[in-house]
Amino acid sequence: MKLRRPARRATLVVHVAASAGWLGLTLGLVALAAAAITTDSHPTVEASVRAMKVFTDWLVLPLAFLTLLSGLLLSLGTPWGLARHHWVHTKFWLTLATTTATTFALRPGINDTAVKVSAGEPLAASTDLIAGPIVSLSAYLFMTVISVLKPWGLTRRGRRLRTSHQPDQKQHGQKQRASPHKKVDAEVMRQTA
Repeated sequence: MKLRRPARRATLVVHVAASAGWLGLTLGLVALAAAAITTDSHPTVEASVRAMKVFTDWLVLPLAFLTLLSGLLLSLGTPWGLARHHWVHTKFWLTLATTTATTFALRPGINDTAVKVSAGEPLAASTDLIAGPIVSLSAYLFMTVISVLKPWGLTRRGRRLRTSHQPDQKQHGQKQRASPHKKVDAEVMRQTA
């Protein structure tokens, strides 16, 4: 299944916006957790933890799933493929892992902390509150970097698919040389979307 250009562009916009939102919300979680663990004021701790709960309940999970689904659609609907390039494959598995961790570890942990702090209990382990958002933020920043740099080249499957299409590329290259336009080397060009 190949996405047509308008659908591909719309999906790319959704993916980038959801990813940027997810990254920004996680940065907000780090800031709120830092505020909660560095203050002696119980109202500040409670407000920070409640805000973190709102972020994780209403915003982070929908953006995580939107990022995962739009990325999957882009990888399957474009020449990048899901398992042709190492960076796409790595991004997919990291997105799946962070979405799972957000669903089953980060969100329940923040919800439990919010219940305890709202009941008047002091913040139990400050490292637990900030560790999850820091790990998530690191993963999202790493995924952003590999999305821009596109390192590591083709996977075995990608190399196999490229060699199976070599005869088609040679015929296409001969047609290009017959054209009066400047020759374009397909190996040098990088497709971005």
